Amino acid sequence: MKSKDLYYRLLLWREKNIKEKTFILIISFIVGICTAVAAILLKNTIHAIQHFLIANTAIDEANFWLLLYPVIGILLAGLFVKYIVRDDISHGVTKILYAISQRKSRIKPHNTWSSIVASSMTIGFGGSVGAEAPIVLTGAAIGSNLGRMFKMEQKTLMLLVGCGAAGAIAGIFKAPIAGLVFVIEVLMLDLTMTSVLPLLISSVTAATVSYIFTGTDAMFKFSQTEAFIMSRIPYVLLLGVFCGLVSLYFTRVMNKVERGYRKLGGYWTKFLVAGVMLSLLIFLFPPLYGEGYNTIGALLDGEFSHMMDGSIFYYLNSNYWGVIIFLGLILLTKVFASSATNAGGGCGGIFAPSLFLGCIAGFVFAHSANYLPFTAMLSEKNFALLGMAGVMSGVMHAPLTGVFLIAELTGGYDLFLPLMIVSISSYITILMFEPHSIYSMRLAEKGELLTHHKDKAVLTLLNANSMIEKDFVVVSPNMSLGDMVKVISESRRNVFPVVDDKDILVGVVLLDDIRNIMFRPELYERFHVFKFMVSAPGKIFINTPMEKIMGIFDDTKAWNLPVVDEKGHYIGFMSKSKIFNSYREVLVDNFSGD
Repeated sequence: MKSKDLYYRLLLWREKNIKEKTFILIISFIVGICTAVAAILLKNTIHAIQHFLIANTAIDEANFWLLLYPVIGILLAGLFVKYIVRDDISHGVTKILYAISQRKSRIKPHNTWSSIVASSMTIGFGGSVGAEAPIVLTGAAIGSNLGRMFKMEQKTLMLLVGCGAAGAIAGIFKAPIAGLVFVIEVLMLDLTMTSVLPLLISSVTAATVSYIFTGTDAMFKFSQTEAFIMSRIPYVLLLGVFCGLVSLYFTRVMNKVERGYRKLGGYWTKFLVAGVMLSLLIFLFPPLYGEGYNTIGALLDGEFSHMMDGSIFYYLNSNYWGVIIFLGLILLTKVFASSATNAGGGCGGIFAPSLFLGCIAGFVFAHSANYLPFTAMLSEKNFALLGMAGVMSGVMHAPLTGVFLIAELTGGYDLFLPLMIVSISSYITILMFEPHSIYSMRLAEKGELLTHHKDKAVLTLLNANSMIEKDFVVVSPNMSLGDMVKVISESRRNVFPVVDDKDILVGVVLLDDIRNIMFRPELYERFHVFKFMVSAPGKIFINTPMEKIMGIFDDTKAWNLPVVDEKGHYIGFMSKSKIFNSYREVLVDNFSGD
């Protein structure tokens, strides 16, 4: 009791002595520190596991153990999630988007640590995914739960979730600008003067803490030895289109493969199938082992002669087209390795796979073009760097994030113009085929995605089930007009649903339609409901997204529409006036400027 009393006293003291806006800045600073610590802990844990495994693996047994390590990792992570966490922690960024749209920005407390543990085991043992999406979910959970601890309102919770995500990106990549831009583009939070400062504080704080503990060097060491020539811009545009198509392939294949794994049924079946696939792919293509950052570093240094060492393709090392074929096969198979890692029980994201694929795509594009007689010599290092921005922009539908993240990751600011060109052209290319990113498409299909479009955002935040009104009096088709008049006299409504003996909605009675006969007693026993009922102008099926519901109202021009389940059973009514009232409340609570 004493600790609870102290907690309440602290809340009261804070409300009395610290202004709301000032306190939000303080929390955003704390969120930045916590997310940076979480990011550093995750990276160091992954590196410690990798070092331990490699240091304790005999050289002559390396291939054998590297075949088993990833499977052991996804097994440990899967058992941890299944028996300790007991909750789904995959698709981290999608979970944040869902929390913002449908859970009032509330993220479960275990997400502040569970993703760190699971992804450390997954990636440390060689799972073919990245650590960034788990740390973004961790950061968002830290922001959400700190806000809930201090009883912050929903609008502030949404901002703190963004602060946590921005801090996580800034902390793990040492990229404060990319952290801010990521929140705007991917999490789709609107910026106002009151929200940009907390996001900046979290990003800068997290990056600073990361600099203090891990040094100021960029994540990837890139030295531009060949200046970018403006005559190469047409090739950069073509690279952007190529990256957009690679992003489209990655997005669609990943969704199809994940659906295929979901159809397999039980946990152990998924693990066995995924484990076999992951082992086989890593055996054939060793660069698929782990995050792939070693491969990125090698290509950015212009080193590719030993890319096939340790694989069955090693004899093609000296063959010009052998390198292209090998890396081309990796472009095609990386999505299967990443899907197998997560489907088998592992925990990881697609940040690292996007960077990995982009780097290879850029290198393959330049390496192939340089072989053609009519092509100007292209810098393979520069194009590998540009490809990273291109694929990330396409997969995430976030061109600004791609530009700033790659510039901050590598220090390649001299290539800022071509980075923008390749990111925009990649984004436009995939936008022609996929309107939503790999993170948001699942929610968009269900109408649960919060966007920058304010009207759609408000409708997304509305809970359709809470809009259903059930105080309408139900009548049967066989009810006489006399009984109908009694029902009307006791009701406050002017619409009456008509249902049969199986509760199926068969029509409605409108008060205006029977005014001319309801005061004629001689008709009371002659007329029955089925004679004067009419069909409903439209029906709303349960769980229909609010945006589609408003479309039905607009099409029918009705103010009240019945709600039914999939089999046509009557549930209640929705009224346009109640939706408008709720719309105004949500608009004021969540989007009003300060």
